[in-house]
Amino acid sequence: MIQVYFMPGMAANPSIFKDIKLPEEKFSSHYLEWFVPKKGMSISEYAKEMCGKITHKNVVLIGVSFGGIIIQEMAKHIQVKKLIVISSVTASKQLPKRMLFAKYTKAHKLLPTGLVNNIELLVKYAFGEIVIKRLDMYEQYLSVRDKYYIDWAIDQIVNWEQEECVFNHVHIHGDKDAVFPIENINNCVKVRKGTHIMIINRFKWFNEYLPAIILE
Repeated sequence: MIQVYFMPGMAANPSIFKDIKLPEEKFSSHYLEWFVPKKGMSISEYAKEMCGKITHKNVVLIGVSFGGIIIQEMAKHIQVKKLIVISSVTASKQLPKRMLFAKYTKAHKLLPTGLVNNIELLVKYAFGEIVIKRLDMYEQYLSVRDKYYIDWAIDQIVNWEQEECVFNHVHIHGDKDAVFPIENINNCVKVRKGTHIMIINRFKWFNEYLPAIILE
């Protein structure tokens, strides 16, 4: 039995994976949840603490968006069978220009994250898309409303330092991702018309291809 741990995107809860169904005779699925970091906590320290929630050895880690970054950091602390990075980046050079600009200007510090209880703003931060018509639908996926967590997460993404992912991994990316444009990304499994939220609205693609991707 292959043990698979899922890590959601920034501020999201595991319900983003509710329609992802892996064959139960081959895979056992587990779901990780965000916690509010301690003051001054580094991304490495956060990842190490998250590893404490894993109760099996040699697992497969699947992470979406910021969760994709976190699982790469987790793999630096525990042995993993494979990483599957979805709608994310595997090197800091893949970050979009606006995030690199923010890194050097600290512009991200000016974002109105104190308004995280404004669901429209939180959806934009978490999913990178303005989905005003379906806010109620997206609200169910977002459970972390803590301002310190949001500030911390944005800062960790903008300042993430990694030249390349050295672990056994597969990078799955949508060609319509508005948060992390595919133009910056090489060597990925490309999902046609996939957006940053394709784990939610393209779950049928994942149900068809994810088992083979894990096993290959």
